[in-house]
Amino acid sequence: MAAPKKGRNASAQSKPGRSLALILIAIVALTGGMFASGHTTPRLGIDLAGGTSITLRAESEPGQESAINKTNMDTAVEIMERRVNGLGVSEAEVQTQGDRNIIVNIPKGTNSEEARQQVGTTAKLYFRPVLATEVSGAAATASPSASASESAADPDKATDGDESASPSGSASASASATSQGRAVTDALKADATPSATASDSASPSASASASASASASASADDATSKLQAAYTALDCTDATQRAKAGEGAKDDESMVACGQNSQGAWQKYILGPAEVDGTDVDDASAVFNTQTAAGWTVTMEFTKGGTKKFADITGKLAQNQSPQNQFAIVLDNEVVSDPYVSQALTGGNAEISGSFTQEEAQSLANMLSYGALPLSFKEDSVTTVTAALGGDQLEAGLIAGAIGLALVVLYLLFYYRGLSFIALLSLLVSAILTYVIMALLGPTIGFALNLPAVCGAIVAIGITADSFIVYFERVRDEIREGRSLRPAVERGWPRARRTILVSDFVSFLAAAVLFIVSVGKVQGFAFTLGLTTLLDVVVVFLFTKPLLTLMARRTFFASGHKWSGLDPKSLGAKPPLRRTRPSRPAGPVDPKEA
Repeated sequence: MAAPKKGRNASAQSKPGRSLALILIAIVALTGGMFASGHTTPRLGIDLAGGTSITLRAESEPGQESAINKTNMDTAVEIMERRVNGLGVSEAEVQTQGDRNIIVNIPKGTNSEEARQQVGTTAKLYFRPVLATEVSGAAATASPSASASESAADPDKATDGDESASPSGSASASASATSQGRAVTDALKADATPSATASDSASPSASASASASASASASADDATSKLQAAYTALDCTDATQRAKAGEGAKDDESMVACGQNSQGAWQKYILGPAEVDGTDVDDASAVFNTQTAAGWTVTMEFTKGGTKKFADITGKLAQNQSPQNQFAIVLDNEVVSDPYVSQALTGGNAEISGSFTQEEAQSLANMLSYGALPLSFKEDSVTTVTAALGGDQLEAGLIAGAIGLALVVLYLLFYYRGLSFIALLSLLVSAILTYVIMALLGPTIGFALNLPAVCGAIVAIGITADSFIVYFERVRDEIREGRSLRPAVERGWPRARRTILVSDFVSFLAAAVLFIVSVGKVQGFAFTLGLTTLLDVVVVFLFTKPLLTLMARRTFFASGHKWSGLDPKSLGAKPPLRRTRPSRPAGPVDPKEA
């Protein structure tokens, strides 16, 4: 039974090249992926690249403490990301920290005051009637009627409960942008212009009324002209114009706004005064409709007051043709959905359908729910770092890392001599893997290398070197016992392996706990420490041990050269262990035994 086992061990020991080939393939694949992605350097955090970091703390209304939960915090993060993106900011980070904090990191080149105002205010959600809409930008120039046709062909749809609704007539489907503008003008004038009678025209009161009516009409015409001019000039493909669209508009005023349609193109709108407030929405959820072929839908439930408001506005819209039978759900002056209606929805609940994916339905439901959240955010801290200061910090961190690495190299060379060659190659492999993975994690999960993360990488140098030392010392202990190098390499590995795994497990556990309980930049330290600890296990198992197995077959190491670090004499090795025959009693000797 022992012979086959020895044979299998010998076979495994004789093929360390497989492990080396595996880790080499992994390095080549990861490096190729890094260059293919175009991200050849790790993404730098605010404290190194420069920018503004804003910490916001969630606060609930009295008696609504349960509103601070993971779902609501995630929804708030999504809304803040929309706001930051609306400023045209690239590579911004918005993430929750702990159970009630949100960290917003905005890179250099952004107006920090504007960013603070955008992310620090409570979101406002309104339902506004759509008066006109068309695709914005180059697409609108090429085909002015595209938006109207699209709205009639594939808009979102709002229905009352499970009742279905078809789009009202398609007579306006081919209307041009100009004709839509005239229709909007008439609608605005009809809403804004007070009626006047022809009777009592000679009386002073009638004259005054006529004068007031004329003044109001002139004012309405001026407001309408300005609104149409803003609508004509609005280009929603421009992030700056999108951010300013509807700026300063009051709840009872018409406004221009932008939003993306189901094809991902930017659409511009003229919207009427707000008819329903976000706080009138009692609940909203994404539901997969199994009774019809609608697929994913969004259901809404309204408060008692909201039910009446929603019934009134849908009743008015149902009498119109597209696009004026649509209402826009507006969040932070941006249209997030524009469903149409064909009947008054009076039941206090409604369903929005229209080829939603699960993610789209959940996102819209979260935004609708957020309009009624009793949440606000208080600014805890704002940290601004200039690019020059970030560069100085990065340089100081790299210098500290270089000094630490140099000291480790000197120690290895002085104490382990030839074995230091294996240790240095292992450190190099670990460094390459760490760098490439950090570069890939930037665009993949948004990982940013901040100063604490650099500190974690420096600490990892010592952890990685410690694993090599544990293994080398086990091998040297076997040599001190009188064994030759090749058996010493194999006998020392099981003991070293247990010690390395236990040590790395403790380090990884500490990093994981620190990552979970910490807030802010300390997480960067914990993440880097945990990542490098895992890579240490990979490198020791797939590179260091197989490489030492190969080197043990070379004369320089196997003969115990004095510069190899494995000289039996300098290690105080015992004489080689030899088998001795048992003593025999005196007497005649059997010829066969002789």
